Amino acid sequence: MAARVETAAAPARRRLLPYFALHEWLVFLTVAFLVLMALVGPALAPSGIYRSNILNALAPPSAEHWFGTDDQGRDVLWRVVAGAQISLLSSILIVVLYSLIGVAVATAATLGPRWLDEVIMRGTDIGLALPGLVVALGFAAALGPSIQSGIIAMALTGWPMTARLLRTTMRQTMEQPFVDGARALGVSPARLMLTHVLPNSLDVLIVKWAGDINNTLLILASLSFIGVGAQPPSPEWGAMISAGRSTMSTAWWAVAAPGAAVAVTAIAFGFLGDILQARRDPSLRKR
Repeated sequence: MAARVETAAAPARRRLLPYFALHEWLVFLTVAFLVLMALVGPALAPSGIYRSNILNALAPPSAEHWFGTDDQGRDVLWRVVAGAQISLLSSILIVVLYSLIGVAVATAATLGPRWLDEVIMRGTDIGLALPGLVVALGFAAALGPSIQSGIIAMALTGWPMTARLLRTTMRQTMEQPFVDGARALGVSPARLMLTHVLPNSLDVLIVKWAGDINNTLLILASLSFIGVGAQPPSPEWGAMISAGRSTMSTAWWAVAAPGAAVAVTAIAFGFLGDILQARRDPSLRKR
């Protein structure tokens, strides 16, 4: 009898095992830590991260300054922590902004007449054919070098892929039986889109958003690195790498710390996008 009870309980115990694998939990914890650092990091950082202290310039890593100091004598570790808010939250804001543009464009293409759909899709094709970094660089340079210019430039150039992907998904959703039933009940096209089609099409974007943040972070850091994004004394990671490259041969830590922050954040969000995509599409899961 005891053996039968143990056998019957085994499947139940297996069902209680974590839904995600160990490496997936590691990715989730890393992303949560980065987001938490972006939210509370600037409040914890000392005010001295913006003030120069030439007498302490380029100090190597020590117990007092774990990641050393930069060419202005500022603590590199605390600047990296404070810069998470600018780099990561700006990347998230960019993805949200161009996603809103993409949703509006895809909705217009789906609801509008056939000729409007063709015009919008040809416009997205042109946008997808242009190199995103080059176009963003042109917009940022025209608006003037600042982090705000980088955000606006990337928001204006990042929407075509979102619009095309969502428009395809919304077209497929429009063919579902529940949409036909809503039409038969006399639901207006606008209400049909807002209450039925759009909510059932956004799941594909949720997966895309996580993967987009890593690419956005890299482009934003690149704009700051070449001087058209965040400007000194901002602790934005790309700007920190740009400021430290002149002393990289003698003070490698001034570049290594923000560079590692960019790499870890980009990799973490890239893996997060892959994990969410695999959970959304069971065929991609490892057996």
